[in-house]
Amino acid sequence: MYPHHERAIARLVAELRDDPRYLALLVGGSIAKGRERPDSDVDLILVVTDEEFARCQAAGEIQYLNLEIADWPGGYVEGKILDRRFLMDVADHGSEPARAAFKSVRVGFSHLPDLESLLARIVLYPEHERAEKIRAFYSQMVVLTWFVGEAEKRADAYLLTWATSNLVLYAGRLILAHNRILFPYHKWFMYELGHAPDKPADLMERVADVLAQPGKETVQALRACVEGFHDWGINRREAVAQFTVDAEWNWRTGRPPLADW
Repeated sequence: MYPHHERAIARLVAELRDDPRYLALLVGGSIAKGRERPDSDVDLILVVTDEEFARCQAAGEIQYLNLEIADWPGGYVEGKILDRRFLMDVADHGSEPARAAFKSVRVGFSHLPDLESLLARIVLYPEHERAEKIRAFYSQMVVLTWFVGEAEKRADAYLLTWATSNLVLYAGRLILAHNRILFPYHKWFMYELGHAPDKPADLMERVADVLAQPGKETVQALRACVEGFHDWGINRREAVAQFTVDAEWNWRTGRPPLADW
């Protein structure tokens, strides 16, 4: 962490620690994960009392923004405002991006005696969902390969862009699930995928090919790369049925959209 980030965090802690509305201050984002640059902003998670959270929600003020406390050019501090119930909900049934937001967070201060145990539960990979996710992500990859072929036949640029980008997403999420790595949302997806320890040797090359030259040939090469790496235990008929449930009938379920699940 750069000294100017340390200074900003120290100022925030001094400003908010004794305010009874604030129960904890967590530092997340690139700084917490050791990926910060000199111009990085400071990402916060502020845990507030139930009463303050209700007020913030009613006023539409669930984000914290401070443009004055940072002393580097273009610097600022921003973050989410939530309550302890939110932490409990993430630990119990949070989506992967919701969980990943708490990975490696630094505690600036806390008045919550159970914060450490909550954070430990939040960042666990949801093992009870893993087999179903692997099945769903593989099925998406299979059917999206067909969509790419249809897009090329029709010279449909929109369909081609949609199908190839989603195929990369689900092929990658399949590998992340295989490695029990939380999906960090799209900004850090390629970083986590590139650092997954157990993956095809040429995976990132095949992904780069699809993104640079989207089409049937590059997509089939990526799919072959993923299928040759591991027997996922799903045949085409099962994959098409699973795709239907997840992509066309997903409005019937209460879970997050498949892309974020």
